Amino acid sequence: MKMDIIKNDTDLGNTILRNKSEDILVIDKSIKNLIKKMKGTLNKSGGVGLAAPQVGINKNLILVKPENKIYVFINPVITYFSPEELIDEEGCLSVPHVFLKISRSKSIILKAKNENGENLELKIDEYFARIIQHEVDHLLGKLIIDY
Repeated sequence: MKMDIIKNDTDLGNTILRNKSEDILVIDKSIKNLIKKMKGTLNKSGGVGLAAPQVGINKNLILVKPENKIYVFINPVITYFSPEELIDEEGCLSVPHVFLKISRSKSIILKAKNENGENLELKIDEYFARIIQHEVDHLLGKLIIDY
């Protein structure tokens, strides 16, 4: 199952990608189906992360794939950003052919739920932290071209 990835250079993209997303109140069948479709889309895209707004849904849901495993975070909130930052190049599935050097916190603390509704609080570093910060930006209506 694959969903279309919304691009920033379309009217739909300028609307959905720029809106703040809403919390998921219940992890029901429709959310589980969305997660399943997003996993398929992420796997086929070759990307390392995907946020629900990128597939047209303004819900607080991100998937990250720093290596071979996909992590699902529902209603993610970054509660701590380390003062130490790292600069690295980023691309985005919704902003094709653009790669920018962006400074992000080296370490973060993330609070979220997993796809089973269990509460998580994780300290995450380096590349994994960068992906999460990028995807959480999508939930806030922010793109890499805004840096």
